[in-house]
Amino acid sequence: MTRIPEKDRDMMEKAIYLPMVLIVLNRDLAVIGQSPFKLKKPYLDFIEETMKDVQQELAEVKRYMKQNQLKVIQTNRDDAFTMYLFIYKGYEENHNYFNPRIRNKVQELMAYYFSKKHQSHN
Repeated sequence: MTRIPEKDRDMMEKAIYLPMVLIVLNRDLAVIGQSPFKLKKPYLDFIEETMKDVQQELAEVKRYMKQNQLKVIQTNRDDAFTMYLFIYKGYEENHNYFNPRIRNKVQELMAYYFSKKHQSHN
């Protein structure tokens, strides 16, 4: 059983997922930059704007974590699981995440940011 309140745990999980979203978007940016698309600029702009939104939210998460004495440290990784140490106001908890769950959550967040961008342009 975790001592960490749901809101704080959600923030700590965002500190795991949001950097991964940025890594994926950065790789996609490079791929599109090298691709034979005729009109690359709209794709590149879309991804860059999305990255700015993710970076802004990540900055807010980091600020919240610092103010509330929260830390997340990756301690172990194998083919199936990644383990993180959650430090909550001096208490330490180990949390194990199934790697496909992490990938699905990152994919879900990307879809969220893309739909948010799409809606803001309409």
